[in-house]
Formats: sequence, C-alpha cells, structure tokens
Amino acid sequence: MRLTVTAALLLATAAHASAQTPHQYGGLALSPAGDRTATVESSGAHGVITLRNVADGRVLRTIDPCATCSYAGLTFAPNGDLVFLVRDTAAGNVRLTYADANATRTVATIAGIAQTPRVSPDGKRIALLVTLGAAKESGATQAGVRMIGEIGEKSDEQRLAVFDIAKATTTVTPLSPAGRYVYEYDWTPDGRGFVATTALGNGDNNWWVATLDAIDAQTGAVRSIAKPTTQINQPRVSPDGRTVAYVGGLMSDFGSIGGDVFTVGLEGGTPRNVTAGAKSTVTTIAWTRGGLRTVTLAGDQMQFGTLTPDQPVVPGFAKPASSSAGDGRAVFSADGRIAAAVVQDYEHAPAIYAGPLGSRDAGVKQITHDNDAMPALAAARSISWKNEGFDVQGWLLAPRPTSGIAPTGKAPMITIVHGGPSAASTPGYLYPTSLNAALVKAGYYVFLPNPRGSYGQGEAFTAANKRDFGGGDLRDVLAGVDAVERVAPVDDKRLGLGGCSYGGFMAMWANTQTNRFKGIVAGAGLSNWVSYYGTNGIDQWLLPFFGKSMYDDMKAYEDVSAIYHAKTARTPTFIYVGERDIEVPPTQSIEWWHALKDRNVPVSLVIYPDAGHCVTAPEQSADVRQRSIAWFDKYVKNAK
Repeated sequence: MRLTVTAALLLATAAHASAQTPHQYGGLALSPAGDRTATVESSGAHGVITLRNVADGRVLRTIDPCATCSYAGLTFAPNGDLVFLVRDTAAGNVRLTYADANATRTVATIAGIAQTPRVSPDGKRIALLVTLGAAKESGATQAGVRMIGEIGEKSDEQRLAVFDIAKATTTVTPLSPAGRYVYEYDWTPDGRGFVATTALGNGDNNWWVATLDAIDAQTGAVRSIAKPTTQINQPRVSPDGRTVAYVGGLMSDFGSIGGDVFTVGLEGGTPRNVTAGAKSTVTTIAWTRGGLRTVTLAGDQMQFGTLTPDQPVVPGFAKPASSSAGDGRAVFSADGRIAAAVVQDYEHAPAIYAGPLGSRDAGVKQITHDNDAMPALAAARSISWKNEGFDVQGWLLAPRPTSGIAPTGKAPMITIVHGGPSAASTPGYLYPTSLNAALVKAGYYVFLPNPRGSYGQGEAFTAANKRDFGGGDLRDVLAGVDAVERVAPVDDKRLGLGGCSYGGFMAMWANTQTNRFKGIVAGAGLSNWVSYYGTNGIDQWLLPFFGKSMYDDMKAYEDVSAIYHAKTARTPTFIYVGERDIEVPPTQSIEWWHALKDRNVPVSLVIYPDAGHCVTAPEQSADVRQRSIAWFDKYVKNAK
C-alpha cells in the first residue's frame, strides 16, 4: 500500500485486494532473546501458530496440532520454547501445550476455560488462570447466564493453578483459594510466588475494587501488598524482586487499560505514582532487565518508550496508529532492547512491527507485508481543538476522492462516541464488517472524538468527567463537530450521532440536550442510571465515577439520566441491545424506547437473542449495520 505505482496498476491491485481477507496476527509473543515472534495467523477461519524471524519477518515454523481448535495464550519459556493454549470447543476443554524445537505435547487438560499461561523463571513450571466448569465466557462483556433460580449465590471463579512442565496431567488443583477471583499475575524472579490483582466474590463485578496481592507458589496463601485507590492492571515485578509496578488510573472496563505507573515494595506499603502529571496515558508496562518499558497514548501518537521513575517517558518509537500484542499493546525482549507489536491504522491493515527500541539505524520497523495490497477505504485525519481549557483530539474519516463514493459538495457526517468512558478511539483498519466502513461506503464523513474522560491527554483529563457524565464530555464532542466543520466540507444540517455502551448513553443523553443531530443510533445505552444501578451485573464500576452508590446519592444518578429529561427529546432513534447483556441490561433500552414512543418520537428497538454487550456475532452485527445505515439515510442524509 505504500508502493508508488501507475494508476492502472493501483486500480488492478485494489480490485484484487478488495476480494481478499486481511491476514490476521493474533496474540503476538516475543522470545526472551528478541529474535523470534509467535502469532496466531490466518486469512480465513482457522488460525495457525506462526513463528517468524524478527530481523526480516521470515516464517521459521508453523504449529497446528488441532485443525478444529483455536489457539491463544502464546508465551515463551526462558529457554525459547513456546507455550500456548489449545481450545477444543467440541470436547469442552483447553489443553496447555508445550512446543520445543521438535514436537508439541500436552502438559495439562482443563475442563473449563483457561488463559494467561506464564512459565516460571527456572523454566520448570507453568502457571495458568483456570475457570473450572465455567458457566460463561470470562469477562463482563460476554453474554451472561440466564437469570433464573436463586440469583447471586454462585459465580464463576478464576483461580491460579501451577503445572509441572515435565508431567502431563488431567487433574487440575487450583493453587489460589476458593472465593477469590484472580485477574492478572506475574511470577516473582525467585519463582517462589506471584503478584496478582484479585478480588473476593463475583469476578465480573469486583475488578473495580481489586487489590494488589502476593500469592505463595507452594501453599497458595494470599498476602496483601496494597489496596490502591485506583483501578489496577498489569502487575509486574522488578528483576531484583523488590518492587512491583502496575498501571493505575480511573478505568471503566477490565482490559481497557490506561493511567499512570505506580510502584510499591513487594513487602507492601503505599503505592507511589512515578508518572504523575504526565500529559499522556500509559497503556502497557513491562519490567525488563533494562528497566521499565511502556506503551503510551499521547494525543494521536502511539509510543513505545523507556520509563525512568519520576522522569518523562522517553519514546523509542512513535506512530499515529494502534498496536496490540499478548495481553497489552506491545511486548519486549528480556533485556528491554527489542520491541514488537501488531500495528495498524485507518488506512493500513495490520502488520507486525519489530526491532531495536530507539535505534537510529534500524529501529522498530514493519517486518510483514501480507496486507500491503489491502486498499485504504477512507482518508484519515487527526483533528485537535481546545474546549474549556482542555486539549481534545479526535479522528475524521472521509471517503477517498478516488474511491468513487466521495460525495460532491458538503457531506453528511456521523459522530461515533466510543465506549468506556475510560478508553479512546484509536486508528484501526477499516474492515468491511465494521460500522465505520459501512458509513464511509455510504458516503458519510465519520467523526471519532476523544472527549474528556478519554485516554491520551493524561490522568487528569481521564478523570475530568467524574460526576459529570454527559456534561463536559458532550460539550467537547459538540465543539469537536465545530472544529471539523472549520476544516472539512461537512453539512451542519445533516449530522448524526451514534455509539455503543457509554457511547450509547451519550447518544441517548444528547437527544435531551441538543437538536443538532437529525438521527441517532444507540447501542447498549444507559437511559436511567437509577434503575441501571440495581439491574446491571457490574455496579461496582460506578463508584469511582460517582463517589457513592446510587442508594447513598440518588440525585447524582438522576441528574444524568436521559429518562428524567425525556420530554425534551426530539431526534429519531434506532436502539439495539443484546438479550444477555449484563454490562448494560436490555431493560435500559426498553425504558428509552418506551419514553420516545410515548413522546411520539420516531424510534425502533431490536433486542438480539442470546447476544452479549454491543452485539458482536457476525450475522447479528451485520443486521445492526444494515439497520443503522438505513436509519441514518432516512433521517440524516435526506434531512432538509
């Protein structure tokens, strides 16, 4: 895609590539020496584990022990051998698998689900998070179990288990105690224990109050290290075994990582913020022999860097793109010299990038080219603006002039607000199966703002919408629309608004605050924070944002509930939600549908059977796209 070619060849390449499926690289891991990557790769349905040379991306080996299974949890042992998980849905189990230079073998078979294998520092044991007899997939965004029988008395438990690499077993005896959910962990360098983020009770709900703990590798005994006042992710132990680092901040969802870096002694104490005041968001950390390595989001730039406590992160690679690897945004060699990640942006499909961090000669560079011929559907542009003392950023996607779908004159625009709110819209290739791609193909400009509450401008910016949902962040969005209109041919009389989860809330709430948008699509939105508190499966996430429970401060929840302002809503709205969504139950959508219907506002509600949060199954999400485009075409594109 970066080659200079004649117009005829470009058209031929684009036509060929449009029929292709982009090559996927999942779960990237980097060997301790930094010389090989491992990924789950596919250009279709079944993925194959692929090992590549970091220097040039050359395929060294493929591993595929089960043609009907899926692979995950890739990680290297200290000696460079590979460990991974084989999930066999037909058999209902997960096999912990070890691959040396010659063969693969099963170390353990888990009747349930499992994730995050990590090999001990001495290379003799593998730790693993296991959920035996799981009733649902791990995570609150997954479809919930049916709400029948005695509610709340039994929950899935994710526990830590340890296996001897040399002995195969089908017996799984968790190490960590029952009743305590383990989210993340790291071995201590001496192999005698772990640091972990854990919580008592329901794992979906209690991550927001998780603590930092030590777990003994022999007895499973748990000792408290710290009880941070923020949400915590990615606990990592220093090479000398004395200190623990983690990412801490105001986070609205497990897995949506962002904040500052904190350190605390392994023996316990008060965590110390070592990046306080930074105007960027740390999204990944690793503690290598060469020191702390980070991935940060700074405005529109994704950066791999080196962190010295109490000093600004020194970027060694920066790009207006997004990255992913393992359970974070990048992985690093044991000495911290080499970095690797899967990188993509709105105009370029995923590719593996790897190389020396901060090197002036080679540096981190693209080493795979399977997707170079994939066409760029949209032209992407970073938009920055100031509002009420804040620096705000977002992305504008426009149909490419040569695409044949670019509108003439002023164009309609759809603003899509991301979920979270602690998250960010970052560049990702426009797959044909995405709503953004469908909107661009339909002739719309697409605006993706990152208002206050988002990542990318520092922790104070992320925390700026505490007790102010739909206040300053909505004003930032509207100011961003103004900023776009100053630089792009957007028709202010043909504006639409959409979003899912927190974006769905913003779409519902904006209907009561402004008539600027002509059509709205609200996915898994929150219309009534009062009833939501009592019916969702993750009420603990609200406490860091509201400060108190709904029962202790009901007015704060009422003040930001669209349902209490329904009489001012005028904008036609399409609403969709999953039947088994426990993050935002379908009753929230039903309440808003009922309110708009009662006010004679054009409205449509679709509840998708058995679906979880934001409706992700291929056939159902295709229906969402089709209905959304039809709704925007009717009320936005054809607005007078």
